[in-house]
Amino acid sequence: MATLTRNMTRQEAEDFLYMEARLLDEDRLEEWLALFTGDGTYWLPIDEEDDPERQASVIYDDPLQREKRVHQLRQGARYSQLPASRTIHYLSNVEVEAAPDGEAHLRCNVLIMELRPGDHQAIQKGLGNQRALAGRCFYRLVSQDGGWRIALKKVLLIDRDMPLYNLTFIL
Repeated sequence: MATLTRNMTRQEAEDFLYMEARLLDEDRLEEWLALFTGDGTYWLPIDEEDDPERQASVIYDDPLQREKRVHQLRQGARYSQLPASRTIHYLSNVEVEAAPDGEAHLRCNVLIMELRPGDHQAIQKGLGNQRALAGRCFYRLVSQDGGWRIALKKVLLIDRDMPLYNLTFIL
């Protein structure tokens, strides 16, 4: 594994984040999985300061759980994603923070528009209704094999401490 010794520029950070958003919006989930390090984490905490090993989280996916999540979405094993959500990710306020050599720490704001097509009067809550999910994201990227990989993706939804329904798609 070769390590990059330069800092990531804001333009490189934006390009990386836009690519990740495009993969999610185009349902290219296997490619999204490949963006992570072997031990990378996808985390939606309830409280920003929580320890995910001690407090409950909305989502806390280690590599095995991330793969399981994608597998279930692909196999139709999630009734809550039949029909599947359509999403559009909007990113703004991208910042690159100082980080140890070989790492990049990114922050950005995210707005995710989500729609599950169908009859809004059906039994499943949310069918046929577009909704917006807003939050802040923190990424810890690690340079590997000449590129950047996600060691941590932490999404802080602004309504994370309120009742949330059907977050079975990937934010």
